[in-house]
Amino acid sequence: MEAHTNFPAPFYRWRPHPWHGLEIGPEPPNRVLAYIEMTPFDYIKYEVDKVTGYLHVDRPQRTSSLPPTLYGFIPRTFCDERVKALSQNAIRGDGDPLDICVVSERPINRSEIFLNAVVVGVIQLLDHDEADDKIIAILENDLVYGHIRDIDELPKVLVERMQHYFKTYKMIPGEKPGIELINVSGPEKAKKIVNAAIQDYEDAFGRT
Repeated sequence: MEAHTNFPAPFYRWRPHPWHGLEIGPEPPNRVLAYIEMTPFDYIKYEVDKVTGYLHVDRPQRTSSLPPTLYGFIPRTFCDERVKALSQNAIRGDGDPLDICVVSERPINRSEIFLNAVVVGVIQLLDHDEADDKIIAILENDLVYGHIRDIDELPKVLVERMQHYFKTYKMIPGEKPGIELINVSGPEKAKKIVNAAIQDYEDAFGRT
């Protein structure tokens, strides 16, 4: 008997690489796809392996600090020369996909998921003089935060927690901190950085 199987289109016979195989999002730079590596419940720093695309343990967190939001990256972005040009005093981009923090009212306690997010701002950091920007976004259709379109509309304490986390999560007692906070900006600057990271990706890997 001949078997007939109808696969949906598009159909990924093999798991797509989350950095290179997923879409940027439905309407970049306004609405992007975020691939989540860490949740607010993680004491371990998880990171996608650039070769295999699987999530691996980068390191246990040294301090008791937890990410205040979902944390991951925007697929098909890359932080290189164009991103560096938008960051004060940066000597280079960090060579990674563009980081994103996603605010959600309902707790999400699992990673290796992707979701649509609305870009509302950016926290710009230098990590040992490399541009290490954190795009701030809202889970699309969130019942509490879904109306927000500017980082200034978020609770002030939540933005403070994000700044504190990224300024301290790599801190080692007795050593000089390598993280410097440059500024916190709204959606206009954030979207310029998203576009720059998309262009840096295309320069490095080609248009897909």
